Amino acid sequence: MTTAPDEGVAGAGAAARRRPRARFTVVLGSLWLGVPLVLFLLDRSVLLAGNPAQVIALAASGLIGVVLLVRDRSDEAPRRSQTRPWRRVVGRVVGVAVSLVVLGTLIWLRPFGATPEAVVAMSGSADVRVMDAPAHIVIAPTSGTPTRGLAFQPGARVDPRAYVPMLSEVSRQGVLVFVVKPPFNIGFLARSAPLAFLDRHPEVTSWTIGGHSLGGVVAATFARDHPGLVEGLALWASYPADSLADRDDLSVASVSGTRDGLTTPADIEASRALLPGDTAYTPVEGAVHSFFGDYGEQPGDGTPTVSRAEAQRQIVAATVALLTAR
Repeated sequence: MTTAPDEGVAGAGAAARRRPRARFTVVLGSLWLGVPLVLFLLDRSVLLAGNPAQVIALAASGLIGVVLLVRDRSDEAPRRSQTRPWRRVVGRVVGVAVSLVVLGTLIWLRPFGATPEAVVAMSGSADVRVMDAPAHIVIAPTSGTPTRGLAFQPGARVDPRAYVPMLSEVSRQGVLVFVVKPPFNIGFLARSAPLAFLDRHPEVTSWTIGGHSLGGVVAATFARDHPGLVEGLALWASYPADSLADRDDLSVASVSGTRDGLTTPADIEASRALLPGDTAYTPVEGAVHSFFGDYGEQPGDGTPTVSRAEAQRQIVAATVALLTAR
């Protein structure tokens, strides 16, 4: 059986119309599948130890890629050929824009992983017990019943485990510590997370909320929104977004690094008007932003002139002083 010339020409035309769209869908699908897969492989250990939201988002993005690739193979050419050209163009532009926003955000959200030493600290010690859960970490002294507590919000995109070594030192002073694991390591996505934990521990009669960098902003917002629930606020290289200057019921400690390139000394000075007049300020000479956790170096940070160990000793001491002053 032979094919009529006009049928052959029509078939070739349909195939030619399909090829540009096929290439576009394949590229888009490959990006949606490949980018999340690479991100997961690069940060697997950190992602699996953190809040599951980020892994779920990567899996969902990869699934979109699979759907696009499968759809491309199953599309019928005659049905697609009826689509108006301007609609195809608009659809492609929207597809590219959405892909850039979503995949770009996933790339930007790559976490700063905890150092091997911080990961080891998750095992606890003879005097401190560390309990890990999908949405939080709890650090508690192994002896006695703590009556003081600290709820802590990590810095943006920082692996929460990075704070366990320093907060274990705090806990050794008889403090129950709750470390939030916010979705995507962004504290504003878990602003009310400490509430349930505070309610579960009525034996703790004095609570302090604290945080590093963006986590400190979230902690300050929590203190503003829940007057009377927390008595202290520990700001690590951070400052509040809204004024707490009239809060005479709130004890505040502001600990900062003099070589911090992200929360600079000028930022700390400018925020004084937002805090109570009796706030305790501790400038750690030579310390940088990344010294407030154990996650390595951070882009945009300053150059330290003091050792990490010495800086962290001072940060812990200032925090313990706030917790034990009441």
